[in-house]
Amino acid sequence: MAAVGNRGTIKAPSSFNAAEDVQKLRKAMKGMGTDEDAIIDVLTTRTLSQRQEIRVAYKTEVGKELEDDLKSELTGHFEQVIVALLTPSTKYDVQELKRAMKGAGTDEGCLIEILASRSAEEIRNINVVYKSVYSKSLEDDICSDTSFMFQRVLVSLCGGGRDQSDKVDEALAKQDAKELYEAGEKKWGTDEVKFLTILCTRNRKHLLKVFEEYKKIAKKDIEASIKSETSGDFEAALLAIVKCARSIPAYFAERLYKSMKGLGTDDNTLIRVMVSRCEIDMLEIRSEFKKAYGKSLHSFIKGDCSGDYRKVLLKLCGGED
Repeated sequence: MAAVGNRGTIKAPSSFNAAEDVQKLRKAMKGMGTDEDAIIDVLTTRTLSQRQEIRVAYKTEVGKELEDDLKSELTGHFEQVIVALLTPSTKYDVQELKRAMKGAGTDEGCLIEILASRSAEEIRNINVVYKSVYSKSLEDDICSDTSFMFQRVLVSLCGGGRDQSDKVDEALAKQDAKELYEAGEKKWGTDEVKFLTILCTRNRKHLLKVFEEYKKIAKKDIEASIKSETSGDFEAALLAIVKCARSIPAYFAERLYKSMKGLGTDDNTLIRVMVSRCEIDMLEIRSEFKKAYGKSLHSFIKGDCSGDYRKVLLKLCGGED
């Protein structure tokens, strides 16, 4: 369910020289004090593949890892964004999934977000990298960290088996809608497995047809039924799947809004979404954000963050509209 085309805010510059960028970064970290603006300027105006070239060139020329030098110069959330920008996207997803399950609590929102929004191919790559980095499968870690229906929906998503075609089977869509209705609204108690099976295996276009047919039968949206029939993390996971099928940019706009609204900021979510979507669909996310919340994403970030952290996020956000 990946976004089509590049609707990101970071585009490849017309002229790029990794060796020159290495010198700029070295100069920014040399001597007393750090030139944070220079670091932001280099890393937010290069694409992810160019940032990988810079990493390789830095190691060749300086004999040290660029991340290590940056970590010794920077701190806090600003450091977190900069290091994330240097991390290949699959590896970044893998690290975030691991972080979500490490220690005492679990960041359920992170697990749901990554597994519900990535394409089948991206999920398969995540599984391979996860196993090679942690010597344990993602599924094993999910099973030891979660339980019940929430565990089952995550395991189903992490299988990466969703149909990736654009084929819509009208008869099957009607059948799926009917089965979802009979599994929830029509009966006493809910057949959660039926929801899981249909929502985790069908392709996006087919699901949109199922939701349309469902509304005709149930006289309400599938989201309303999920909210009345399920609860907790399982409900949140099913809703995320539905939202991603309807519009991935709208889903991420909501994730960003929730990360900043109210008291305190969910910085992990804010950073992850800004970094992982800046080259994919940030322009669409901005547009959905404005449509849903009446204020620009730019103004939200400006009011919620400060210092170099704010500067780098605003660069990833792009314009003020």
